[in-house]
Amino acid sequence: MDPTMSVQGHWAVTYTSTQVCAIKGSTVNIQCSYRYPSRIRGRDTEVQETVWFTEGTDTDPVDLKTQSEYSGRVQYQCEDKTCTLTISDLRETDSAQYKFRFITNKQSRHYTGSPGVTLSVRVNQFPPWIELTCHSSCQLPDHTSYVWYRNEQKAEGEKRYFHLRTVDHADRYYCAIKGQEGFPSSPVYAPKLLSVSVSPSAEIVEGSSVTLTCSSDANPAAKHTWYKRNHTLLSKEPQLLFSSIQSSDSGEYYCTAENDLGTSTKSMLIDVKYPPKLLSVSVSPSAEIVEGSSVTLTCSSDANPAANYTWYKENQTLLHGPEGTYQFTSISSEDRGTYYCRSENKYGQINSSNLFIDVQCK
Repeated sequence: MDPTMSVQGHWAVTYTSTQVCAIKGSTVNIQCSYRYPSRIRGRDTEVQETVWFTEGTDTDPVDLKTQSEYSGRVQYQCEDKTCTLTISDLRETDSAQYKFRFITNKQSRHYTGSPGVTLSVRVNQFPPWIELTCHSSCQLPDHTSYVWYRNEQKAEGEKRYFHLRTVDHADRYYCAIKGQEGFPSSPVYAPKLLSVSVSPSAEIVEGSSVTLTCSSDANPAAKHTWYKRNHTLLSKEPQLLFSSIQSSDSGEYYCTAENDLGTSTKSMLIDVKYPPKLLSVSVSPSAEIVEGSSVTLTCSSDANPAANYTWYKENQTLLHGPEGTYQFTSISSEDRGTYYCRSENKYGQINSSNLFIDVQCK
C-alpha cells in the first residue's frame, strides 16, 4: 500500500502504509513521519508529546501505553520527526485502526494523522495436508504418470504430487513411474524405533562427563531435540553433552524426533550421584542446657545416595547409622564437651564444625 498523508497547512502526518496484516503472536511495526512549522509567531516550535491510539477521539485520544490490554507489549521510538509503534505478541483483538498524534509547546497546536493505519491480525493457517513429491534423476516428459503406494498397496492418484490429510506412524509411502513399477523410490515414513541412551552407562557421578544420545529410523531423516521435564529446550542435536554434570541436572529428559510425516518422543531418567554436602548440625533446645534435661543433636546433609552419619565426642564414636540424630534423655555434667558429626556415602565424606555442649548444674 502506498504511503498516505494527512495535511493541514504546514502540519502533516505521513504513514508508511495504511493497511498492515500481521500474524498472531508476531511483532509488528507501524511507522509514520510528521512535520510542523519550525517557528510560530517568532518562537521555536517543539514537540512535547507523541501518542498512538485506537480509542478516544482525535482531540482526546486514549494513549495505548495506558491501556491494560497493551501492557508490556507496546513501544514508541520517535526521533527526527519519525515515530514507530511496535506491538509484540500480537492478538486478534489488536485488529484496529491506529492513529498518531503529536502535541507541541504552542497552545492549541497539536495534530492527528487521520484516517490512520488499519491493522489486521490473522491466525497463521497452513494447508491441512502433507505434500509428497515424486522425483526422478531423469528428465521426464510433463505428461508422465506416476504410481503411489501406501504400505505396499496402490493408492489413488497418478500425478507427481500426492497429498496426505492424515498419516499413521506405521505408514510407508513410495512412488514409481507408471510402467516402471519394478523400480520404486525409497519409502518415506515418520520417525520410529526411537531410542535414548546415556554414556557412561554405569552410575553417573557429579563432575563427570555425560552424553545423552537420541536415535531414530526415519525418512526423511528426523531432527532431534532434547528437553528437560519442565519443557526447557536444551539441544537441537541428537546428542546432549554435560561436560561436568551437577546434582541439579538430575531429572527426566525427553528426546523428540520429528520429520514432515510425524513426531515421536521418548524419555529417560538421569540420577546424578554425589558425596555429602551442605552439612549442618544443631542442638535442641538451643537455650541454656540444664543437667537432667532432654537434649537432641541433629546432623543433616544433602547426598545421593543418602548418607550415613556418625556422631563423635572428642573422637569417641557415639552413634553410627542412617539417622543423624543423637539424643540425651537426661543429660549430665559428664556429657559436657566438644561434639562433631561425620556424613558419608560411597562417594565421599564431610565433617561438621565442632559443637560445644555446656551442661549447667540445677
